[in-house]
Amino acid sequence: MSLPNDPVGLVRSALPGAVWPGIPNLQGAIVLALQFQLELSQWYPAPQLRALQSSQLDLLLRHAHASVPYYRERWEGLYDASQAPTPGRFGRLPILTRAELQAHFERLKSTEAPSHHGPVVEVRTSGSTGQPVRLLKTGLADLMWETILLREHHWFGRDLTGKLAAIRQGVKEQEADGWGTGSGDAVSTGRLVTLPIRTDVDAQLLWLARQRPAYLLTYPSNLKELVVTSLEHGTRVPGLREVRTFGELLDPEIRTLCRDAWGVPVVDCYSTVEAGYIALQCPREEHYHVQAESVLVEVLDEQGRACAPGETGRVVVTTLHNFAMPLVRYDIGDYAEVGGPCPCGRGLPVLRRIMGRSRNMLVTADGRRFWPALGTRAVARIAPVLQYQLVQTTVDLIEVRLVTAAPLTPAQEEGLRQLFTERLPAGLQVRLVPCDNISRGAGGKFEDFVSEVAPMRR
Repeated sequence: MSLPNDPVGLVRSALPGAVWPGIPNLQGAIVLALQFQLELSQWYPAPQLRALQSSQLDLLLRHAHASVPYYRERWEGLYDASQAPTPGRFGRLPILTRAELQAHFERLKSTEAPSHHGPVVEVRTSGSTGQPVRLLKTGLADLMWETILLREHHWFGRDLTGKLAAIRQGVKEQEADGWGTGSGDAVSTGRLVTLPIRTDVDAQLLWLARQRPAYLLTYPSNLKELVVTSLEHGTRVPGLREVRTFGELLDPEIRTLCRDAWGVPVVDCYSTVEAGYIALQCPREEHYHVQAESVLVEVLDEQGRACAPGETGRVVVTTLHNFAMPLVRYDIGDYAEVGGPCPCGRGLPVLRRIMGRSRNMLVTADGRRFWPALGTRAVARIAPVLQYQLVQTTVDLIEVRLVTAAPLTPAQEEGLRQLFTERLPAGLQVRLVPCDNISRGAGGKFEDFVSEVAPMRR
């Protein structure tokens, strides 16, 4: 018996003898109930969202102060459970750094994780920043993650019965029923095919052409290599409808390259192991909506003040539903630009751009910082560059590490040197460094720009 495709999939029925309407299992029913609430709350005006968020924050802070030794000690004289967590009071609480999370793992555990929030599991980050961390999460935190993933599917009207191809770290080349954890409890999904990220790009393209997926999930840097190679060879991916990216900065040029190569859009999300989904791309715009039902996001300037629309600052998150190890005002190491109200009408806060980590910022001798934007096409017009990475080794020197299809001529070297010099702040020297390969970091991720210079505080 076959069922017609539904634009957002069919509810997975767990009851024998009932296929439609679907009667899900308990986990699926909870996810769908949460999804119903999120479908309403996304349209609430910003003040109403903040008020609801504050009520959940109040519960979290009370629990953290009462049951987490590290917070109880650090918040001495700064937190009063009898007072509501207004922005002013909340802003007095100290920032939690990644280094502190590493060093005080045991003392950041709750001594009274609620049993009714589900099982507690330990998760670890890949350590792509050189600072891997451990974290405890509850079943409730996972429920929120699954619900927000389903929200993203719904926002973009995905046919969940289609085939999903994932090229990423931590997988083998294989095929399975269902899109995996996070999509299978509430709704029926199609086939999932996976391929390790370290597979040669030409082999990836052949694999995609053979699999003919409806959706592709991969890192932005890998997508860039795929579409540039596709444009060079004139290849396409038959049947592809959309590419989903995660885990790295998405250069806006990649969206254009993907449309030119394959004629499909790119949908990006902003998430971390520690906080889960932080923001999803808006269905109408290319900026991001903070998932306020799950996480409280502050974007702070160098003085710790909230950034206004158009300003860029560090991203500080508070996870609202993880009572096993609450992360309160956790500095995840990223920078973002705050956006204004969205034309789509959603009241969810807007991040106009995700800027990346401090080590993705170029630092000048006078302490200013920039996010380099160079462009793959401009480089490719000058020389047969397969891959490049910029590394700032000192305040006045940039190493451009290049993997090329053939040795560069003196004219090509000079053209690249001039291009990079023109697009970087004045006063920087550019050194070209030929490489056989530029490796991905832990977690399979790649960064176009890395600064080895510590930021100077102004």
